[in-house]
This record gives sequence, structure tokens and C-alpha cells, in this order.
Amino acid sequence: MDLRPREIQLPSYARVTCVLLSLVIIVYGLHALQGVLIPLVFAILFAVLLFPLARRLESWKIPRILAIIMCLILTLAVITGILYAVSVQISSFAEVIPQLIERGNKYLDQIQTFADEKFNIDRQRQLSEVRKYLNQAMAEGGAILTSTLLATTSTLTDIFLVLLFIFFFLLYRDFFRSFFYKAFDDTRKSKIDAVMQGIYTVVKDYLAGLVLVILIIGTLMTVGLLILGIDYAVFFGFFGACLVLIPYFGISLGSLLPAAYALVTEDNPLKALGVIGIFLFVQTIEGNFITPYIVGSKVSINPLAAIIVLILWENVWGFPGLILALPMTAILKVIFDAVDSLKPYGFLIGEAEKPRPPIKNFQDFADQLPKRAKKIGDVEERH
Repeated sequence: MDLRPREIQLPSYARVTCVLLSLVIIVYGLHALQGVLIPLVFAILFAVLLFPLARRLESWKIPRILAIIMCLILTLAVITGILYAVSVQISSFAEVIPQLIERGNKYLDQIQTFADEKFNIDRQRQLSEVRKYLNQAMAEGGAILTSTLLATTSTLTDIFLVLLFIFFFLLYRDFFRSFFYKAFDDTRKSKIDAVMQGIYTVVKDYLAGLVLVILIIGTLMTVGLLILGIDYAVFFGFFGACLVLIPYFGISLGSLLPAAYALVTEDNPLKALGVIGIFLFVQTIEGNFITPYIVGSKVSINPLAAIIVLILWENVWGFPGLILALPMTAILKVIFDAVDSLKPYGFLIGEAEKPRPPIKNFQDFADQLPKRAKKIGDVEERH
């Protein structure tokens, strides 16, 4: 008598219902627990980035705890240096605030004159409208200030949580590996190691490539702004480069601040157009040459899937979701490709395969046979 439990076969509509309910529960959980999950995911990414350094320090006979603490101190030093450089640049804007106010009043006067002459909107009416919106902005200013202070406090708390999580991820990395062995005991350890190595590789290559891309883009935009004679070129250039974290349109958003600054401080308004042109030119180079060749195919997600996941993660986690969307999707793709039942979904979000050229004669078919046999052999070897 067979006492083994039999698998229950549900009808198709029941399976679809279960999948949809599971997705709703997962999305709700991700949104409700974002205060913990966002620092946790950032910590995982930074732990992957710091792992080679920690391992190198440990190979020099430095105790693991001390090696991890040294890595965290280095990370804090880099973050502090970046924040100090940004704060110095921002404080320098105080010197040009009177000039900005004067130039802004000049443009406002020109707009008022144009509206009075072309649309017969008298200045008194314009002033009353401006005063109304100004009072509304001042009324909301307290709420904005309060939310800013709360956001700053939350950011400091998140930084502390991220550092704490990084410490434990690096300290207990062997423990977590043993956990995955026990959780998936019906799977070969070599396959689990391959998946973990794939996740490590894709995250490491993405982060390292992203840092290099930011340095290259920031340098290119800084040089362009210096040629135009824009003040604070280094700040504006690398500020726009950091927005490459938002794929496809981040650099374009970064052009708005230096363009507005150039419009207010420069006598020639064409310089503002020149700033936008430089940023768009660099974005074109970045999208077609820099990122594909530096990051390469390590994050092999097709553009349609990338746009969809950006929108989805932004709705779930806001701005942090935009930053984390691509690396998390790349991790999911590695997992999908390793699980037989999920391979179609990994194929769906991956890069589209190029169509094969049509076979015109038997000689072409004979020439393609070795390549196809090698590809089939590689696939069988991976499995």
C-alpha cells in the first residue's frame, strides 16, 4: 500500500487565483515592510561590494570581525567625504543667492511686462495671483520642513541599519550558506553554489560597473560645463552623473538644475540650452556605448522589462525602488534561470535573442552545425 502523499491537481482557474492572491500579498508585504526591507536590500548589495575587500583582509591573517570593521570604517570615510564635498558646494551657493534673486526679479519683471502688453493682464492682478500662491507655499512650508526633518532622521537611522546589516551579513556569510543547504536539501550543493555565485557576480559587476560609469559620465559633463564657462561645473556634472541610477531619463533630469542656474546667472540664455544639449549628448553616449560596454550583459534585462520593473518598484518603494529595481530584477533572473519551472519568466525579462539568418543552401546549414552543436553542449553542461 502506497502511503506517500499524492499531489493535488487544481483546475487552471484555481491556480491562476492562487497566483494572483500570492502576488497581492507579496506586493502588500513589500510596501508595508519597506522600512526594514529597503535597508536590508541596500545592505546586501553593499555587503557583496565589500566582500572581496573583507576576504583580502582576512587572507592577511586579520580576524574576520576586525576586517569587517575596517571595511565599514572605510565605507563611512568615503560616504563622509562625499557628503562633505557636496555640502561645501551647496554652501558656496550662498555667495550667489543675491545675484540669483536680482536676476530672478528681472525675469519676473519682463514676464509681467509681456503679460501686460500681449494679454492685457494688469500688474495688480498678476501680483495678487503671485501673492496667493506665495501664501499657499508659506502655509505648506511648515509641513515641508517637518517632513524634511523627519526624512533626515529616517535617513540617519537607515544608514545605521545598513551598516549593522552589512556587518552581520559579512560575519555570518558561511552560516547563511549552510542555511540554504538545509533549506534546499533536495537540491545539489553545486547547483546552490552556482546560483549564489551567479547572484554575487551579477551584483558585483553591476555595482562596480555603475561606479565606473558615474565617474566617466561625471567627468564628461564636468568638462562640457567648464567649456561653457558654467560655475560649479564639478558639482553639477557629478550630480547629474549620480542620477544615472535612474535609468533612461535620470541624466535628463540632472540637466534641469544647471540649466536653470545658467539661465539666471548668465547673460546669454543660449548657455542654458547648451547645458541641456551637453547632458543629452552624454546621455546618448552613455545609453549606447558606455553602459553597454562597461556593465555589459551582466544585467541582461530587455528595455521593456526594465521600464516595467522601474514603474512597479517606484510604486512599491518610491525613489529607493528606482535605484534597486534593476539589481533586484537581475537577481530574480539568476534565480529564475536556475529553476526549471521559472525559466520561461527568466527568458521573458532577459535580452531578446537575435533571429538566426535564413539558411539559403546546404553549405550554410553545414557551416552552422558546429556552432549549434557547441551551443547545445554548453546548455547541457550548465544543467
